[in-house]
Formats: sequence, C-alpha cells, structure tokens
Amino acid sequence: MRDAGLEQAIRAAGGVASLARAIGIAQPSVSSWSRIPAERVLAVEALTRVERSVLRPDLYGSSEAQVSSQVSSNVSAKPEIDEIDQLRAAEYGLLSLLLGKAPDAGTLARVAQLKGDASDLGMAHVELAVAASAVDDRTASKEFFDLFIGLGRGELLPYASYYLTGFLHERPLARVREDLDLLGIERAGPSREPEDHIAILLEVMAGLARGDFEAEFAEQARFFDRHLKPWAARMFADLEMSGTAKFYRAVGRVGRVFMELEAEAFTLSE
Repeated sequence: MRDAGLEQAIRAAGGVASLARAIGIAQPSVSSWSRIPAERVLAVEALTRVERSVLRPDLYGSSEAQVSSQVSSNVSAKPEIDEIDQLRAAEYGLLSLLLGKAPDAGTLARVAQLKGDASDLGMAHVELAVAASAVDDRTASKEFFDLFIGLGRGELLPYASYYLTGFLHERPLARVREDLDLLGIERAGPSREPEDHIAILLEVMAGLARGDFEAEFAEQARFFDRHLKPWAARMFADLEMSGTAKFYRAVGRVGRVFMELEAEAFTLSE
C-alpha cells in the first residue's frame, strides 16, 4: 500500500510511468514502492514540486527552518540532526541533483532562488542563481550532454577511477563498493552508472549527513577522505574552468568551494 506522499507525487507527475521515466528508473521499480526511497526524495521533489516534508515526513518532518543559502527556502530534518548537518546535506543533495541528470525547468527555477552571503560559498550560490536564471532547460540539457556524455565521451569524466588512475572501473570503484557494503547501502533502480560517479558519492554523503544510514560521524569523514577528498575538488575546478560550460561553470565553483570547506572541516574535527 502506497503512503500519502508517494500517492501525491504520482498524481503530480501524471502517473507511475511518467514519474519513473522522469527520474530515470524502470516503471516496475516505482510500482513496487510503498514510499519514496530516501535517496530519491530530492529528485522527486524537483520533478513534482511536492515538498520533501510531504514526500517523506518521517525524514524531513513537518516543521521547516528557513535557510537562505540553499536551493529550497525550507530545509527540515530529523530533530536530532543539527542545523549545520541539515545545510551540509542540502548542499550535497543540490550538487548530486545537478550532476546526476540535466536540470529541468522546475529545477532551474528553484536554483535561481538561491541566496548567499559574503562568504566564498555564499557568493558562489549567488553566481549559480544568476546562471540558472539566464539559461533554459534545453540549453542546460545540451550543456550537460556535451560535458558529461558526448558523442563517444563527454568533456569531463566525473568518476573517481578516471581522476585517480586515468581509467574507468579501476580500484577506486572497488573501494567505493566495499564501503557501500560496509554501510549497508544498496543502489536502487536500474542505473548502470558505476558507483564512483560524483553524483552517487555526493548522494551518499547527503544521506550520511542527514542520518539516513546507521553510521557515526567518523564514517562521514572516512567516506569523504577515501572517495571525494582525493579528486572531487579537482573535478569541480575542471568544470569551473571549462571553456564550453556556462551554467555548469557556476556549478563547478559551488562544488569546488564546498569540497574545500568540507575537507578543512573534517581535518579540524580529527
């Protein structure tokens, strides 16, 4: 039996098939859901515009805290997750969403609402908001294709294996799979992307920050140090410096600044 949040998402998307197609998974996978999996909430929210607190009230609750520097003006979470971790989870989720698939018009409209302060990350948010307001979904989709897919291959290959060894499907991918097994995290849906894709790693970090998985804070630091710190900031810097990117150049700046902040924070927590 489907819960109320899933039913509302299906209605907003125009049916089970439409929802499955929009988030890139098979219809039987959605048909088997009794509620929306935690790792799919942000994507479904962006597609349907049904708030995450409605989609999964057990994870995000009904009360919402104002957050000026995130893609959503409201971020709510479990009571035991503090505000900093809520913000971190939202940042990881935003980057994962934008790097996992080309943004649609609804996602771009939400990103265009980002606000920021005078900090490096705040200014990067402002730049991203301006870039989102200046691009349409067709242009952003073409940019995403050229950068990450391409005819044969894209300009950038956002995989840990490639950045660390120069080849795909190498030891960094095996290490990611080992740690996902240790954390009890299983991939959902039929996606064939290797698990060392940047969007997947960011999605895992969002879940760890939100407390979706039974893991201590030390596990967050370990996962970041092993799978993102060695290469993610460099990948985002490459995206920031791309001569063909416009919208995604701003995404690159947000990602680079955030990865640098996370690396520093985890180092100070040791």
